[in-house]
Amino acid sequence: MEEVKWGLIMPLIILQALLAIIGLISLAKADNVRGPKWMWIIIIICGNILGSVAYFTIGRKDV
Repeated sequence: MEEVKWGLIMPLIILQALLAIIGLISLAKADNVRGPKWMWIIIIICGNILGSVAYFTIGRKDV
């Protein structure tokens, strides 16, 4: 079994965590979103990087 190349994987893990944290903070502060907030929480947490990107592109409503 080969050793894991953390130099390649760690930046993706950090990016995923940062996007999820920023997305959840943005969702908590948002007054209007497309769809229920509980749905976006699940999408952000379970959707990895794509879940956060989906929230920022689709879920947020511009005021």
